[in-house]
Amino acid sequence: QVQLVESGGGLVQAGGSLRLSCAASRSIFNFRVMGWYRQAPGKQRELVATLRSGASANYADSVKGRFTLSRDNAKNTVSLQMNSLKPEDTAVYYCNFGDYNGGNYWGQGTQVTVSS
Repeated sequence: QVQLVESGGGLVQAGGSLRLSCAASRSIFNFRVMGWYRQAPGKQRELVATLRSGASANYADSVKGRFTLSRDNAKNTVSLQMNSLKPEDTAVYYCNFGDYNGGNYWGQGTQVTVSS
């Protein structure tokens, strides 16, 4: 089991930046996959970026070159740096972790609103 708490969302103008953080309640060293999803009003939840153990980060085409996923094992956090934000990035962003025992964990979500 792990509890995930997101932070860093807010309101920003188009072209601006935000940094989301996901703090885990225990060590993130041995998770199979960690990442971020988002859900806009009236739409399905979609993958934003994921990081699998031993691999490079994977990004949705819509955020490539603008978003960067990183991890800090010492702080048990995974972060998403979001630059050049667009109104279509507006959504609730969720942190997601998967372990090697089939466990799949979600944070409570953090709202990101990008104004035009």
